[in-house]
Amino acid sequence: MTAQIHTLDLRFQGQPEAVAAFLVIGPGGPVLVETGPGSTLERLIAELARFGIQPKDVHDVLLTHIHLDHGGAAGWWAQQGARVHVHHLGAPHLIDPSKLLMSAERIYGEMMKPLWGEYLASPTERVYALHDGDMIEAGGLVFTAFDTPGHARHHMVYQLGPVAFTGDLAGIRLSARAHTRLPTPPPEFDCEAWLESLDRMRAVNFQKLYLTHFGPLEDVTEHWANVARLVNAYTEIAKHEIEQGADREAIIARFSGDEHTRMEASGLPEKDFGLYASIGPIGMSVDGLLRYWKKKQG
Repeated sequence: MTAQIHTLDLRFQGQPEAVAAFLVIGPGGPVLVETGPGSTLERLIAELARFGIQPKDVHDVLLTHIHLDHGGAAGWWAQQGARVHVHHLGAPHLIDPSKLLMSAERIYGEMMKPLWGEYLASPTERVYALHDGDMIEAGGLVFTAFDTPGHARHHMVYQLGPVAFTGDLAGIRLSARAHTRLPTPPPEFDCEAWLESLDRMRAVNFQKLYLTHFGPLEDVTEHWANVARLVNAYTEIAKHEIEQGADREAIIARFSGDEHTRMEASGLPEKDFGLYASIGPIGMSVDGLLRYWKKKQG
């Protein structure tokens, strides 16, 4: 693999090391993995300029999935002429984002615009729908797309030689800190699917993972195992609390307490606690777990 990979810090909501995009420079030019939200577009353009790259130079954008923190600015790039590669289930929502935006507005309300900025529709001819195992030739490189549901049904992991761009499959672990948190939002968290996706990715034996939240890590085997443990733990804790008759607020309190204990045990300074909370809010993860069990229990 002849490529340079650069982690671009989008400083989401002014926070460093929260949301990343990745600039991959191959022999045929630059490729962008993730776009971040519309609210960080100006920052992304400035980061690319540090490497002498203008928006017109970017011909291919790869999205792990269409959640706003990962692909909210994809429409802008498509309107500049870039090809946007995305899971086939996510592709229609880039072309017509009305349902996606309506759902997000129910969650974020008046904070929708400050958090996520402008979300533009992508021209149909600029959206390239992917299926499991598809190969993407971009920048003189070849990426392989893996269908990896669990966090969302429309989730892809991209392989480039010995490295992987993992989206949210590998959870939230900011700059290889000793603490990992899982984002399990509604409506598509699926424990069994996540574990199956992890098994597939572990079998590839990647040497390095690039996490959108946030950056590269090299203790790959240990990290995959920890994420699998957390998927099981989150799911079983939620089930136990539901069976005990706990309401949503009580379950959030349980998860918040457990998370605080784990962060302290991993040696994180207090200033990092809020950063993790801003990227993986406990309430939203609990909502995803509750929805999962509601569907399982009919």
